Amino acid sequence: MTPTPARTSNSRAPRGNATLTRIGFGIGGILLLVVVWELYKALGPATGVMIGDLTILPRTTDLAMPHVWDMIGRLFEDGGTGRNAVPVWLAVLRASVFSLGVAAVGWVVGVVVGLALAVLMQRFRTAESAVLPWIILSQTVPLIAIAPLVRRWGSQIEFGDFSWENWMSVAVIASYLAFFPVSIGALRGLNSPDTIHVELFRSYGIGWWKTLFTLRFPASVPYLLPALRLAAANAVIGTVVAEVSIGLRGGIGRMIIEYAQQASGDPAKTWAPIFGAVAIGLVAAGFIALLGVLLRRYRRGESPA
Repeated sequence: MTPTPARTSNSRAPRGNATLTRIGFGIGGILLLVVVWELYKALGPATGVMIGDLTILPRTTDLAMPHVWDMIGRLFEDGGTGRNAVPVWLAVLRASVFSLGVAAVGWVVGVVVGLALAVLMQRFRTAESAVLPWIILSQTVPLIAIAPLVRRWGSQIEFGDFSWENWMSVAVIASYLAFFPVSIGALRGLNSPDTIHVELFRSYGIGWWKTLFTLRFPASVPYLLPALRLAAANAVIGTVVAEVSIGLRGGIGRMIIEYAQQASGDPAKTWAPIFGAVAIGLVAAGFIALLGVLLRRYRRGESPA
């Protein structure tokens, strides 16, 4: 009876070491990026590296490349003038939370639509032949072109007291990018069970719906998790781009444009909303990692999205 706890603790030790290793590599990557940034700023030419009229590497002036410590220090200074002025980090945090909420709505909608399409295509081969090309073709449309259209179409929707708001258009754009990897990854996962297992379910007279939830969905987890991770990143990108295209205030995308207009006089401040966008992406990736922990019993091995 006593060896069981020992085996459990020994099995948990490699997992803990692997987690610490991943965290260490992440921190090391950030420090390496900082070192490379400062080395290039110190050693690179002020006019940048050019081949003919083509700029290969950026300029190293303080206007183009502020020091890392200047960018971090600017986060803790006031972002404006007047009595309502708040520190830059607080303004970025508020905008990041707003954009993260919109991206989360778009991600949820994209996941639901992607899973529904995947189930439809798995159930009916004719639907796969008819729908899959359109799913792939949908990703060739530029967001900048469809974002104003989605906003205009949404403003014409009326259901009693319901009124379409601009943030909903941004969420639709985010879901437009998020549903694609989910539909493709889920379709691969739903088709991944071995034929012998599917035939076993059929031999016991188990219906398609029960087979879907007890066999196909658990088998699709190694394919679905990378797709969900990619969908989360796409939702964040779609949110930021849509905020810029639509002109939605309060989000990190609009803040990037507003702070960029002050780049000539305050270059370090320009990078603050960029840090916020990076933080949103990290939070989204962390949520998917937590979801992977909850589904670890089904993660026999992940397949790239």
